[in-house]
Amino acid sequence: MLLASAVVVWEWLNEHGRWRPYSPAVSHHIEAVARAGPRAGGSVVLGQADSRLAPYIIDLQSMHQFRQDTGTIRPVRRSYYDPSSAPGKGVVWEWENDSGSWTPYDMDVGITIQRAYEKQHPWVDLSTIGFCYVIDFATMGQINRQTQRKRRVRRRLDMVYPLVSGALPKSQSWPASPGAAAAPPAPACACPQCLLVMSVKAAVSAGGLGAATLQPRKAPPAPPVAPKAPAPTPGAKVPDGTAAARGSLKPLGSQGVRRQAASTPALSPAGPAASPPGAGSGKAARPGLGTLNRSHLQRLAIAQSRVLIASGVPTVPVKNLNGSSPVNPALAGITGILMSAAGLPVCLTRPPKLVLHPPPVSKSEIQSIPGISHTCRKTTKKQAKKGKAPEEVLKKYLQKVRHPPDEDCTICMERLSAPSGYKGPQPAVKPDLVGKLAKCGHIFHLHCLVAMYNNGNKDGSLQCPTCKTIYGVKTGTQPPGKMEYHIIPHALPGHSDCKTIRIIYNIPPGVQGPEHPNPGKSFTARGFPRHCYLPDSEKGRKVLKLLLVAWDRRLIFAIGTSSTTGESDTVIWNEIHHKTEFGSNLTGHGYPDINYLDNVLAELAAQGITEESLAQEKD
Repeated sequence: MLLASAVVVWEWLNEHGRWRPYSPAVSHHIEAVARAGPRAGGSVVLGQADSRLAPYIIDLQSMHQFRQDTGTIRPVRRSYYDPSSAPGKGVVWEWENDSGSWTPYDMDVGITIQRAYEKQHPWVDLSTIGFCYVIDFATMGQINRQTQRKRRVRRRLDMVYPLVSGALPKSQSWPASPGAAAAPPAPACACPQCLLVMSVKAAVSAGGLGAATLQPRKAPPAPPVAPKAPAPTPGAKVPDGTAAARGSLKPLGSQGVRRQAASTPALSPAGPAASPPGAGSGKAARPGLGTLNRSHLQRLAIAQSRVLIASGVPTVPVKNLNGSSPVNPALAGITGILMSAAGLPVCLTRPPKLVLHPPPVSKSEIQSIPGISHTCRKTTKKQAKKGKAPEEVLKKYLQKVRHPPDEDCTICMERLSAPSGYKGPQPAVKPDLVGKLAKCGHIFHLHCLVAMYNNGNKDGSLQCPTCKTIYGVKTGTQPPGKMEYHIIPHALPGHSDCKTIRIIYNIPPGVQGPEHPNPGKSFTARGFPRHCYLPDSEKGRKVLKLLLVAWDRRLIFAIGTSSTTGESDTVIWNEIHHKTEFGSNLTGHGYPDINYLDNVLAELAAQGITEESLAQEKD
């Protein structure tokens, strides 16, 4: 036991090994059930706190979250934080994801950001806690230190997380209170979802499985998951995947029960110490679940499902030996485990399959794209144009400022009226000179701008570090490769009125050049050739034309560290998203996606590629 005062944050473990916080409202709900002890049943129905989390139940004995419609199991934990930190003040820091919604940071990241914010630091570098991002409080932006991509961040106020004081149990312990088991029983909830949970518990305890371990059947291999996973907070769903937990599911605690009508199973009040089923009752104990025959198990499943069917909850089929019966998604996963434990075959309705590629296409069916010459582009290192001396480049885009304003230079964070604070290799520019960028009007030390230019691609272009306005023609460091593009006679989901543009990128492994992170060192190229898809519509062809410009400017790929595998010195995407999933959207990189074409046009524009670029390329 710990004698302290703290706020409690309940968290779940995602597929990337990161602990993601539940929202304050959900944490309050979980904590209330945990403090109530066994009288509350030991299970937390998250849908009671947030309707968007309706499929999820937490078993407090095993400390696992269970998704009822897929059978996915994830660990949960009960963490303690300082009451003076962000969760103790109801402060939530969030970043804007690609769909335009807001995703909360992990709790340790949010606390680090809030600490720097309270100390009135102009920015905070998250590399100290393992993330290559800088949070700029002046612009409320998150900047990727590798790619310089910027995302919006925000700070909002929410409920304060639950506060505990005195003797604190260790994380992941339950019941939370030693005396909770002796408290009077709480009235059972009558919602269909709780009736389901209680009925399954009744079946388990009545079957004498208190010490048994239920082994779920192995599910089909899980499809790949997206690199970035959202937290179970308002505006985001808990990622669930499709794979069942590998390991065993611990049984729910045995409790005394009384049987009501078969169509409305319920859990009776449990005493401080529940006796084994049938003990001292004068009646013969019900047979264990393992001894029930096929018809008994089928009747149990159908009886449980009638409760939910009567309430109008949608159903999915669960196949058994005598055909199929309509069973609620909330029952499907639990029923599968029960029937599997009894040695009966069960086949839950499977989730949609990952469809990465279209049906086979013959060469005669492939067509060139009207209005676009050729069907292939190649890039070489020679296509990277080098600019003139840094001072000459800056001279084209800057206006001298004789009387600097009383502001900070956002590169070195020193006052503009003072000399530059840049401490690296000293460029041939006086440290006290100040200039203003012509288009956007942002002001910096010339010394800092020259240093920034020298640390970049040095291609004759300049990008404002504050607003990302591009001066000149921006080029990248993409390794040599080939881009193919053509039309195939198949339609994408959501675009049934047109055929599909298929893009095939192929970049071989090689040796890094002087413009890359580690010149002279070899780099890998995983997953090539990479197939990507666009609808063959007017807007789809427009996107393709701009992607061709991006390819020629070497902006589609870069060499860096993969955010998916963690491998360094490998070819990675360069902030222009592509759809690599042809017939589904399980990973978030497929169709339908009504916003994708607009989003990728915005990403291209952020790289300085617009319709004006097409005219420049023709010139």
